[in-house]
Amino acid sequence: MLKDETVKNKLKDLVSGNVLFDEPMEHHTSIGVGGKVDALVFPSNKEELSKTIAYLRYCRIPSMPIGNGTNVIVKDGGYRGVLISMKRLNTMKITDQNADRASIYADAGVILSDMVSLAARNSLSGIEFCAGIPGSVGGAVKMNAGAYGGEIKDAVDTINLMNQNGEITAAGKESLKFEYRNLDLPEGMIILGASFLFRQGLPEKIQSRIAEILITRGKKHPLEYRNAGSIFKNPRGNVPAGEIIDTLGLKGIRSGNAMISEKHGNFIINLGGARAKDIIDLIQLAKRRVMEAKGVTLETEVKIIGED
Repeated sequence: MLKDETVKNKLKDLVSGNVLFDEPMEHHTSIGVGGKVDALVFPSNKEELSKTIAYLRYCRIPSMPIGNGTNVIVKDGGYRGVLISMKRLNTMKITDQNADRASIYADAGVILSDMVSLAARNSLSGIEFCAGIPGSVGGAVKMNAGAYGGEIKDAVDTINLMNQNGEITAAGKESLKFEYRNLDLPEGMIILGASFLFRQGLPEKIQSRIAEILITRGKKHPLEYRNAGSIFKNPRGNVPAGEIIDTLGLKGIRSGNAMISEKHGNFIINLGGARAKDIIDLIQLAKRRVMEAKGVTLETEVKIIGED
């Protein structure tokens, strides 16, 4: 725990947004589990973020940025250090629009579905595949989010980054190392925001595609329960992770108040009052059973942090 009152007071001075100490992360993750973090801070702009990052580095206090908490599981022992919420960095605007193309710049804290909606309202096509993907732009870029044949890397033009010294740089798509469900960045680099390229499209076609995807997601995914989205990456060259888990009869298996969804094998749901250990136990069970039966190593798509 952060016990130095000087450090606590400095953190409160650095940001105009909230600074929460010993905060249970179950209140800040979509799956609703997680122990206490020493401090959760909410910078309101890039200047506050830069000063916070530089100060924490000076004090040698571990830190990590988080988006909307949709792709992270914090262990029951919590996180020793500072988690930096990007939620308040949430500006978004259309730029360079002409008869054929346009760009949208979105800060890391912008909710991805809000950008999908902005593009659709302006008849801009190219990111419909993101409809219904929870989380923020920063998280979606870092994990190269994708679905229905598209990936974020297909739409990205440039990304604004901040290093551990609080310095800001821009990186073009050609210099970025996108991988399947990951953007490989230097240690400690934070995504501030990104510009995305769109083409002008037919509004009816764009809205129809978004509606189609949302209906499909609603039928396939257990959205009625708290969850962290897809737990595992799909193995390359193999059937999807959810199908493998289904064929092994693992759907419906419980640990405490967590369960591998009966609706989709790649989702673990919180039935109410689950602990992080329950979720992680099911993750380990699925990985072990898939390896034993299929010889396939499942890699987690969700990020697991903190202490047991």
